[in-house]
Amino acid sequence: DAEECDNATIYELHLENRYRRTIDMENHTMVTEIILLGFHHLHSMRHLLFSIILVVYCLTISGNFLITVLVSCYRHLHFPMYFFLTQMSISDILLTTSIAPQMLSIVNHEGGIISLKACITQYYFFGACEALECFLLTVMSYDRYLAICNPLQYTSIMDHAFCIKLIVISWVLGFFVALLIILPITQLVFCGPNIIDHFFCDIDPLLKLSCSDTLIIHIEAFFLAVPIIVIPFLMVIVSYVYIALTIARIPSISGKKKAFSTCSSHLTVVSIFYGTLTSIYAVPTNERSLTTSKILSMFLTVVTPMLNPIIYSLRNNDIREIYDVE
Repeated sequence: DAEECDNATIYELHLENRYRRTIDMENHTMVTEIILLGFHHLHSMRHLLFSIILVVYCLTISGNFLITVLVSCYRHLHFPMYFFLTQMSISDILLTTSIAPQMLSIVNHEGGIISLKACITQYYFFGACEALECFLLTVMSYDRYLAICNPLQYTSIMDHAFCIKLIVISWVLGFFVALLIILPITQLVFCGPNIIDHFFCDIDPLLKLSCSDTLIIHIEAFFLAVPIIVIPFLMVIVSYVYIALTIARIPSISGKKKAFSTCSSHLTVVSIFYGTLTSIYAVPTNERSLTTSKILSMFLTVVTPMLNPIIYSLRNNDIREIYDVE
């Protein structure tokens, strides 16, 4: 009987919450535009911040475009690792282009207005590009695993057709998984407030604007993080454990350095990417300031795409040789 009473009480509370949400939706105007506050507290530094973001954005576009052109034009770069690298460069261009231009406008005008549909679209491309990068980094770690741990069968396994399949699967999965999050968000009712204290439409501040029940979306996002982030990251770790064990068995110091140099740039990019991603989404938001969250998000969306081509250029002998010849 006590259990039945408890269930009845829970059900009554659920109905009461639904009723309150219904009243709230009826008493508020439906949101069609969202105000992004950006870095409104840095009024005295907005011109400097605008200049820094503009320079970083230009370097990101030019650096990633240059990587793509080099791999396309130079035949000695026509290897799987560089094909995957061009896909990551294209993803980085798409990611930073979906964020940086609007961020520049927000910084310049000390805030900005974006339509609700554009806000959801921006988050879709952000989520798709981040998921795509997770998959591409996993594919590249598998490529390094085969090259170092199984070199005799590398060319037979990692042929052109297999590379194309891995690239297509990565792109399709990245944009499909992001769609699984976006579709439920489009069904939510947004009835105010319409202010996001951020420079782009991330999922948590966006869901806070909804007067619908967002619990299911939070649960879905949590479980989708497993195939998008956790499993790829574990695969990267396993690949590099085998790579480290293989390198440790190489007798000569020069052989160890040569083997490690082929994957050092990728390992650096993986560390920066997953380190920043974990700092933003694994650490509870109440344990860090809003300014820290914005800085980490800017590093993930703008700075990291700029660093990727620089890291691969400085730490890759094949690409450095091209620059030396030029």
